[in-house]
Amino acid sequence: MAARRISSLLSCSLSYSSLLPKGRFCGVGRVVSGYSTSAGIENPINPSIKVHCTQLLINGNFVDSASGKTFPTYDPRTGDVIAHVAEGDAEDIDRAVCAARKAFDEGPWPKMTAYERSKVLFRFSDLLDKHIEELATLETWDNGKPYEQSAKIELPMISRIIRYYAGWADKIHGLTIPADGPHLVQTIHEPIGVAGQIIPWNFPLLMFAWKVGPALACGCTIVLKSAEQTPLSALYAAKLLHEAGLPPGVLNVVSGFGPTAGAALASHMDVDKLAFTGSSETGKIVLELASKSNLKPVILELGGKSPFIVCKDADVDKAVELAHFALFFNQGQCCSAGSRTYVHEDVHDEFIEKAKARALKRSVGDPFKAGVEQGPQVNND
Repeated sequence: MAARRISSLLSCSLSYSSLLPKGRFCGVGRVVSGYSTSAGIENPINPSIKVHCTQLLINGNFVDSASGKTFPTYDPRTGDVIAHVAEGDAEDIDRAVCAARKAFDEGPWPKMTAYERSKVLFRFSDLLDKHIEELATLETWDNGKPYEQSAKIELPMISRIIRYYAGWADKIHGLTIPADGPHLVQTIHEPIGVAGQIIPWNFPLLMFAWKVGPALACGCTIVLKSAEQTPLSALYAAKLLHEAGLPPGVLNVVSGFGPTAGAALASHMDVDKLAFTGSSETGKIVLELASKSNLKPVILELGGKSPFIVCKDADVDKAVELAHFALFFNQGQCCSAGSRTYVHEDVHDEFIEKAKARALKRSVGDPFKAGVEQGPQVNND
């Protein structure tokens, strides 16, 4: 079957929360055209909430970084500073790991019945539903994704994910295995210990739920490093988790940069397992740091180039809409974005014409405005 390849229609970043040095906004002021999907957003809608959670969360308390340093997190619509966030580094990671280790070895969380752990997670999911407006606003303000996407798609999905893992907490069973002779052979599943987690900027809360939910359901304790581009929603969600009854030290959140906080977490000798979502390039560094420290097991969810294939008997109008969604959803900032489109030569010209027309109709603007499909890119990297 002959086919023609359509090259990427949008240049989208696959470099997530990285251990490589990342540039910050330099003299951005209100210059939007350098990193936005539009020439600028006039009179941007002012979010109605105030940012309260900007410190590190260690051992159940919001605290300043050991160095006292902070870094700005920016509104990608304008380049204005939303808030200054505590900048954690290796010393803060060590403080957080020590708190998580003590909570695992001595605290109540891994010793609780699985049913009690599930109750905390169910309460957390209820709080997520109650605070959709605040969480969705923080997600859109920090990331640039449309508010309607944050509030109507992602937040309901996030609370559902937490409920899913809450339901698993008391259903994690071992096995009784047949054996030759008069022997009883059993397997027992136990929490691994302190889980290190590094999440990206493209879906901050969704990745928070994917990482935190299963680890807490199993009885692990956590040190989580948020992406330096989008630190706000993880801190707020962690606050709600403690309101739901999570004991101190079980979940610690350190905001910071990859070469400092991220590298320290990946190489820490008292972290028992590491989960990372981000670019393939950074994933290699994470794996190397883990192997050179205590050989901790590592789970990597990395970026890729995903093909979208249109056959000659396809409904072209439907294929255009699906291909458009696959490529442009979340400003094209998805590890599974349909960034390679292959179209059969018999329908190639028709597809190209209609795909171009659909792209030109895409509504780009202030993500807080109703009906906007695409806000600004997260930054200019």
